[in-house]
Amino acid sequence: MFLLCLKQSMLRGRKRKMLAVFTLFLSAALLSALFAVSINIGDKMAREMKAYGANILIQSASETLAMNIDGVNYNPLSGQSFLNESALRDIKGIFWRNNIMGFAPKLTARVDIILTDKTLSQMPMMGTYFDKALAVEDEADYHTGMKIIAPYWQVEGSWPNDESITQVLIGKDIAVKYGVSINTPLTLSYHDRQYRVQVTGILTTGGEENQSVIVPLALAQQLLNLPGKIQQAQVSALTVPENALSKAARKDLAALSAEDFDKWYCTAYVSSIAHQLEEAIPGASVQPIWQVAASEGVVIEKLQLLLLVVTIAAFVAAGLGIASLMTTTILERSAEIGLMKSLGASNYEIHSLFYCEAMISSVIGAVFGCMAGAILARIIGWSLFGSPLEFSWIVVPVVIVVSVLIALGGSYFPAKAITKLYPVEVLHGQ
Repeated sequence: MFLLCLKQSMLRGRKRKMLAVFTLFLSAALLSALFAVSINIGDKMAREMKAYGANILIQSASETLAMNIDGVNYNPLSGQSFLNESALRDIKGIFWRNNIMGFAPKLTARVDIILTDKTLSQMPMMGTYFDKALAVEDEADYHTGMKIIAPYWQVEGSWPNDESITQVLIGKDIAVKYGVSINTPLTLSYHDRQYRVQVTGILTTGGEENQSVIVPLALAQQLLNLPGKIQQAQVSALTVPENALSKAARKDLAALSAEDFDKWYCTAYVSSIAHQLEEAIPGASVQPIWQVAASEGVVIEKLQLLLLVVTIAAFVAAGLGIASLMTTTILERSAEIGLMKSLGASNYEIHSLFYCEAMISSVIGAVFGCMAGAILARIIGWSLFGSPLEFSWIVVPVVIVVSVLIALGGSYFPAKAITKLYPVEVLHGQ
């Protein structure tokens, strides 16, 4: 009998039922899209934040002992202040290897730049990787370098070939001041060694590189007579924002319990990745670049908070819409409700009827809303990140449950108003 009443109730007032389904469809579409964005936003934004540069710095442990007094650098272990270039492959051997987006070594010095009509003395030079192919385990075509970890570098012209020792980039400030252009021949001189090179591009970074000549690492090593050596390396890694555990580890790692240490070690905090890199590379001191790492965490946390606020707003708006529709439905069907009560129907039975209507409408709206949400998530992904967001199907049951809760919550107060209806008054027309 109840199912028959439910069937007749669903067929009656179809326009209002369709409006309820459409309201839940819109809320489910928005909720499923927001859930999909929330699941993907961490990794997507972390990748976008890599435009700010590397977030981990590797240098020789002895280099951290260097002192600067009155502009003079004193390093008691200056003979051991270099790292082996071959150790860079160990970066991709740690537990979080798949989180390493790229890295680039540095070898710097001041050299003379000999032009056709003048000599620029003691100009900064940096040797690094641009787009270097490296043999890495399980990655047949792995490339790394400044082109990957420093997307803010703007090159007018072309990038040098890492395997060449005759191609360089010149900083924009030097190019403008001394009239150096693309394809200009230069001679780099350091002590008694000289190398003839050609400018392939003009570099603009907004930093100290604008006043430097940037060369392939192999050229810098030959010019400085430091084969296979580097001074430091910058690493760009995907990390998760700091929380209480990572802050405690940052303050005093030794104070962590064994359980907390394991949890910290197996989470992609910037500090745990730096710790693993220090374990993997002999003689290295590895430090997070906190200015970059902290800004990444703050931005991601604020975006996640924004998504939570929008999700709650969608939840409340859908609940209010359902409540409004159910209230109107009760007013329109008050005579029917009064008749049912006069024939012996209990408040529980009448409540169940309206709740079942709301649940059926919510499931229908949620299923179609999830389909629309998957499409909306892909559109958002292409619009914001240039690639579609992955739609996890675990979102579907979650959205259905949430939609049912919205429908039941929106129906609670209108259904409660049913108990205040007296059959005599309703049937009498009051």
